[in-house]
Amino acid sequence: MIVRWGLAKLPRVLGELGIEEPLLVASERWAGTNLGVRTVARWTEVPSDQIAAAAEHVGDGVLAVGGGSAIDLGKAVSAEAGVPVVSVPTTYAGAEWTPFFGIRDPERRMRGGGAGAQLGGVVYDPELTLSLPRPETVGTALNALAHSAEALYVEGHNPTADEHALEGAKLIGEWLPRVVARPQDLGARKKLLEGAMHAGMALGGSMLALGHAMAQALGGRYGVPHGAMNALTLPAALRFNADVAPDAIRRFAEALGTDDPAGRVEELARLGGFRALRDFGIPEGELGEVASATAQRPGAKANPRNVTAADVETLLRSIY
Repeated sequence: MIVRWGLAKLPRVLGELGIEEPLLVASERWAGTNLGVRTVARWTEVPSDQIAAAAEHVGDGVLAVGGGSAIDLGKAVSAEAGVPVVSVPTTYAGAEWTPFFGIRDPERRMRGGGAGAQLGGVVYDPELTLSLPRPETVGTALNALAHSAEALYVEGHNPTADEHALEGAKLIGEWLPRVVARPQDLGARKKLLEGAMHAGMALGGSMLALGHAMAQALGGRYGVPHGAMNALTLPAALRFNADVAPDAIRRFAEALGTDDPAGRVEELARLGGFRALRDFGIPEGELGEVASATAQRPGAKANPRNVTAADVETLLRSIY
């Protein structure tokens, strides 16, 4: 996949891929941004039952601009139309690194998903993250940090992905607090975005485990932010896996500069105001149903420690 830094490089990336008039899929916030390229059409919301309709207007590629949801939509159209997608991330979510995607309805509840996106390129520009509010900054950065953590011990982890995971964890752990303290510090934003990039590369090379499975089940059911859910579920997953993946979690801890990685993630989560599931209006009486759904997800099945629905319910109650 082609990777470039700076929005000015976008036309060249599209040119290298032979894309002359892509379909623009963008968050509403970015739909009017001058990207310096010609687009054949623009979509800001593509519900799961409209993917085929969007693909009819696809041109010769897809240009996805925004956070993880916008990029997932772009990947869905790419898979439907069989054309490459170029992503311009405006958060730290890392969706640009996998061919998998989920589709949410306007209430952000999961309504579909799949695989098969043709990943063509990604253009990073830290200036696009300067206006990102604190909760989204922290949430998407901790989503990226969860990519790093789980890449180190998920079934199928490998040395190349491990290198990216450790570099991503180191950069995110160091620079996220600095970005929160100085949101307009472009240099700090760039370092944090570099960390998210490495975490995304780790994700693309190894995939996800239990923490993400819990976050996906919660987000898909209640429409709550995926990053915030990862911020809450990752510490529980780290503690659950500590006995079966001690070396991986030790290396993750070293990258964060701590001997208590779960506790450090909780500290970082509090920077975004993330403390408990109850704060998001999640009904306590439905945790058992969420746990059952979690246990069936691929991430739970790829976890290094066997996990049951009862295990997941215990973990969810520990962070409720």
